[in-house]
This record gives sequence, structure tokens and C-alpha cells, in this order.
Amino acid sequence: MSKSFDDLLSKVSQCGMKKVAVAVAQDSAVLEAVIAAKEKRIADAILVGDEVKIKEVAAEIGADVSGFEIINETDMIEAAAKAVALVHDGRADMYMKGLIDTKNFLKSVLNKEVGLRTEKTLSHVAVFEVEGYEKLWFLTDVAFVPYPDLAAKAQIIANTVEVAQACGIQVPKVAPLAAVEVVNPKMPATVDAAELTRMNEEGEITGCIVDGPLSMDLAIDPEAAKHKGATDRKIVGDADILLFPDIHAGNITYKTLVHTAKVKNGCILTGTKAPVILTSRSDSFETKVNSIALAAVVANNMK
Repeated sequence: MSKSFDDLLSKVSQCGMKKVAVAVAQDSAVLEAVIAAKEKRIADAILVGDEVKIKEVAAEIGADVSGFEIINETDMIEAAAKAVALVHDGRADMYMKGLIDTKNFLKSVLNKEVGLRTEKTLSHVAVFEVEGYEKLWFLTDVAFVPYPDLAAKAQIIANTVEVAQACGIQVPKVAPLAAVEVVNPKMPATVDAAELTRMNEEGEITGCIVDGPLSMDLAIDPEAAKHKGATDRKIVGDADILLFPDIHAGNITYKTLVHTAKVKNGCILTGTKAPVILTSRSDSFETKVNSIALAAVVANNMK
């Protein structure tokens, strides 16, 4: 079971080198990340974009991209289409955003002919290694689905369980979070959480243990669970997956962890035919490399 990103990197080494297709690859941060990923034997890359600019950017950062396949396409929309088609056609295992706006990148993901769409709800998962906790946390959804309804939350759980299982957590514990740990009809998040728990108990949601509603302290802190007399719950401060009621709660938690705690993290988009690496320009170099490693593990498990 992976308890850290070092464990994930070790797991990647057992999978064999994967290949990532990068859309509009003339981006210094992304080039640095894919070069590091290749050096660490996580993944090779196919760089799709303006070849002249790719080489110019590489020269500016003192990087050598001669060992990568480069597909020259100066038009950003066409570059994204060609990059995602590489994954769709099986020439690459995962798809990564380069110097292209998120809207057009996602359009390529959802392209009916060469994209990676499925019948599943697309959702985002952020995996965190937090100093002081001996397990990985899977936060969802913090960046993609604004206000998931009950059906979307069930699909988000399914998407995230697949990621957790790829990381070696066979039966992840899922905490549908709310402000309180009891059902209150005036608080829809608690009602949904209780329904998700019922769905899990009756076999409609499988591969995991769902226990909600739970407040954040009961989900992640065993001492809080003892103090509140909640040791009879299925989750007693040992949740693996933290399911947020909406994007506000998820995004605020994500950014609080990133900016105040000692953490390592990586993020991917799920519900697609192959993992999609959708990092922000503000994400650190380490986060980008970790995201490629996470995608590689998930891609291996999907195959």
C-alpha cells in the first residue's frame, strides 16, 4: 500500500516506463517536469506543439529535449487534438496540459472522435502526503465539479476508488464530509452523505467503505473520534478519501494544505479513458512530477 509519494515512485518503477502526450509543449515548467519524469524512469513523453518554440524554451532553461519525440504543430487547438489522439489511439498512456488554456484543453479531452470521454462523470482527485499522517489522502472534487448532486457524488466516489486502488489501497475508506456528523434535513450535504452510506451498504457503491456524514475532524483524527465518542463509526479518523460537498469546501481545503502544511501532492482528472494531468501554472515543479507519477500508476492499473 502506498503511504507516500516515495512509495508511489517505487510502484511506478515496477510498472515500466509509461508515455505521456503533452498538448502545446512549449512551456518551461512542463518541460522541466517531463524531463525529470524521464530521468526518474516514470514516463517518456511525446511533445506536441510549435517545435521551434519548444526548442527555444528548452534552451532558455538549459534543457535538452533531443531525446523526446516532437510533433510539430503551431496551431494550439490542432496541437491538442493531435496530442489527445495519441492517447486515444494507444500510442501514449496519459495526456498532459501544456501551454494551452484549460477550456480548450478540456474540449480536446471531450472530443467525440479522438478524445478520452466516457459515459462517466469527469472528476478531479488531488492526492496528498501530509507530514504527520501515515497515509495518503485523496481529496475530491476540489477543482472540476462545482456542485455535484447525489448521482455525481456516487460517480466521483467510483472514480476516486479506482485511483486509490491503483495506489494499493484495496478497500479505501470514503468520508462524505459535512459540517456535522449527524443528518440534518436543513443541511443537504448531510442528507446526501447518509444516502451515499446507504448505497454502499446495499451494494450500489462498491469497492470501498462509505461512512457519512462526517465532520473533518472525525474523518482524519482518531483522537477527535475518541473525544466525541464516535469510535463505533466505520471510519474513526482513518479516512482515505475525503469527499467534499462542493467545490468551495474542496478548493479551500486544498489551498490551505498547500500553503500552510508540509505536503507533497499530485492531481489528475478521472472518469476518462486514460489519466489526464491537469495541473495549474501555479503548481510547483514537484507537484507536476508527482502528478505524472500518479497518472502512470493509474494508467498501469487501467491496463
